[in-house]
Amino acid sequence: MLHPTRTNTGFPALVLNADFRPLSYYPLSLWPWEEAIKAVYQDRVDVVSHYDKVVRSPSMEIQLPSVIALKSYVDQDRTPAFTRFNVFLRDRFTCQYCTSTSDLTFDHVLPRSQGGRTTWDNIVAACSPCNLRKGGRTPQQAGMPVRRMPLRPNAWQLQDAGRRFPPHYLHQSWLDYLYWDIELEP
Repeated sequence: MLHPTRTNTGFPALVLNADFRPLSYYPLSLWPWEEAIKAVYQDRVDVVSHYDKVVRSPSMEIQLPSVIALKSYVDQDRTPAFTRFNVFLRDRFTCQYCTSTSDLTFDHVLPRSQGGRTTWDNIVAACSPCNLRKGGRTPQQAGMPVRRMPLRPNAWQLQDAGRRFPPHYLHQSWLDYLYWDIELEP
């Protein structure tokens, strides 16, 4: 059994596709060090960069990987699943009526009571106050225009939206593989 020299929660590995792009930006594609080591020994990944930390067993010492790349390419052009998280990500975690970023819910643009369905093309992120104010009316009936009409995103559009939300912590070895839409302070 391998044991880390310090706590194991602080050494995730950034997972890159075979083309050296992250599998996901939001949430960032990270594996715990145990999964990364397992993938290395199963020959499913190449180690691109290491931490300065090691794990030890009675017979070996292994430097923890900080960046790994899959050996087999994972197709990123698949249709994204319709989930609450993906709708919020598409809408940039912002109410599509007032731009609030708190207390978000789903809203049916065409209400279910008027035949609206729960689909990519009819659901937007809405804060609870706006959702309650709109009620069972259309945005036009409620006098609440939708800032961005809902559309079914493709995987690349969701990835692009995810780049707008960098995590609070980025290890130095990851920076060459991540591209964030943020302004860096001088």
